[in-house]
Amino acid sequence: MPEVLAALIGPVSGPAIVLVVGTMLVAGFMRGFVGFGASMIIVLVFSQVLGPTVAVPTAALSGLPAMIQLMPTAVRESERGFVLPFGIASCIAAPFGTWALVIVDGDVMKIVIALAVIAMTIMLYRGWQPSQRSGSGTLLGIGAVAGLIQGSAGIGGPPAVAMALARSGKAQQQRANVIGAVAALSLCSLVPLWYYGLFTTQVLVISLILIPLYSGATWFGARFFQTRGHRHFRNAGLLLLAATGIVTLMNAARDYLAG
Repeated sequence: MPEVLAALIGPVSGPAIVLVVGTMLVAGFMRGFVGFGASMIIVLVFSQVLGPTVAVPTAALSGLPAMIQLMPTAVRESERGFVLPFGIASCIAAPFGTWALVIVDGDVMKIVIALAVIAMTIMLYRGWQPSQRSGSGTLLGIGAVAGLIQGSAGIGGPPAVAMALARSGKAQQQRANVIGAVAALSLCSLVPLWYYGLFTTQVLVISLILIPLYSGATWFGARFFQTRGHRHFRNAGLLLLAATGIVTLMNAARDYLAG
């Protein structure tokens, strides 16, 4: 059995397996807790272990059951006037981002991914918020940017978060807006990834193996938010994303210079 798995997913060392499992548990918890961040964590870490062209589609597939888990919250508590324009623009832009993923050098893509995460984390930490008067045009523009990032790097969530946190309302509604927008990003990235042949046997097997870990951690994160985590969800998410982005940037720059 181990030989069969090795043939399907490629050679992976023991420490790498531990890293992958730990990453999925943390990512799933963050998905349930703050409503975003899981794909960024998965892509950032998996890009180092398996490469971006495996990391991005694996993040997309393994997160589908968790998206379904959280969907009732998004439908019940989110603002349709926010989620729908954002989702439409994201779906239009995502194929162009996936095209970039296919043609850009893997090491360069790792650096771009890390820099994008760090930049957007700083933006959120500094409290940047678009105007409350922002209409559908702004939502369409931010959605298009998020779709490009989602298609190319699988990390389109932060623009959605920036817009969601700018809306008035309680933490529950802001989180629901994030969940709805991230769900749209996840769905719009599937067709381009399939079109470019990135859903390989390796990606399918890895995703199926990791889905139970991801889904279980998502349930636990959502439970934590409902009990007492809603008071801390924003700062916790930003801290974890910043740390992951910095470490990944250091590793990616080292690999690029060594190559």
